[in-house]
Amino acid sequence: MSVHEVRAFNRFYTNVIGALDYGKHLYTPYTLTESRVLYELAHSPRTDAADLRTELSLDAGYLSRLLGKFERDELVERAPSETDPRRQRITLTPRGREAAAVLDERSRRAVGALLEGVPERERERLAEAMRTVREVLAGTRTDRVAQPVLRDPCPGELGWIVQRHGALYAAEYGWTTEFEGLVARIVADFAQDHDPQRERVWIAESDGRPVGSVMCVRADAPATARLRLLLVEPEARGHGLGDRLVRTAVDFARTAGYREMVLWTNDVLDGARRIYQRTGFTLVAEKPHHSYGADLVGQDWRLPLQEAPLQEGQTS
Repeated sequence: MSVHEVRAFNRFYTNVIGALDYGKHLYTPYTLTESRVLYELAHSPRTDAADLRTELSLDAGYLSRLLGKFERDELVERAPSETDPRRQRITLTPRGREAAAVLDERSRRAVGALLEGVPERERERLAEAMRTVREVLAGTRTDRVAQPVLRDPCPGELGWIVQRHGALYAAEYGWTTEFEGLVARIVADFAQDHDPQRERVWIAESDGRPVGSVMCVRADAPATARLRLLLVEPEARGHGLGDRLVRTAVDFARTAGYREMVLWTNDVLDGARRIYQRTGFTLVAEKPHHSYGADLVGQDWRLPLQEAPLQEGQTS
């Protein structure tokens, strides 16, 4: 391949991207860079400014000015990092998350309109070619390690969660469709009625396709969140993605004001249980049961998220 061919591809693709025109086609007040920053912040409940600068290859001064603008517009909040006071934690406000959601939806529509002119039989070929370009060029970037993106589910991906749970647990544990039915009910309940400020689903995306999921929903007990539907595809395991998904859900629950987070799992799920232990969950109850065609031991786990308020007469 010659330099000329690469430059020709760059010119062609730049024109294609220009057709999307963030300032006009998407009818938003944000530049392309501002949109990229909002996107990154929307897919991580808490992001340090230093990590954001590295991920997007932005100048420190430029990013600081951009975040200052977002802060004045009440899109973000800045605070010292909990792990390192020298670092600055950036969090989207509800208004910022709404702005990011609008951008995301309009971007999806713009790309969808672009793909309308591509015959269905050619779309997978196009997607494979794009994956190849990313993989080949990423191989020349030894200074950065690609990480899956955590994001909200696209239309149809709640169904993907059901399908992958059913297929993986049947293949790895021999569980019957009874388990897939349970996952389908959980997903249906979320899809039909959930509070976006206090309940969320994350999809882990790698190379343009889902490779994991997790959910945070309200539990029956007051001020209690429930962790559900943690899944990591076999090829994505061993790189910390499961820990990242759980930490993201825990951070969201803490920010949403829940006082504790609970989960129910089974003793045979060794990998998941180790993740819960590393995150700080403790086992509080066990009970044998026969479900999904197998004899299992169900387990309840709990993680405090906020300090309990002092009762009258108590001292700190």
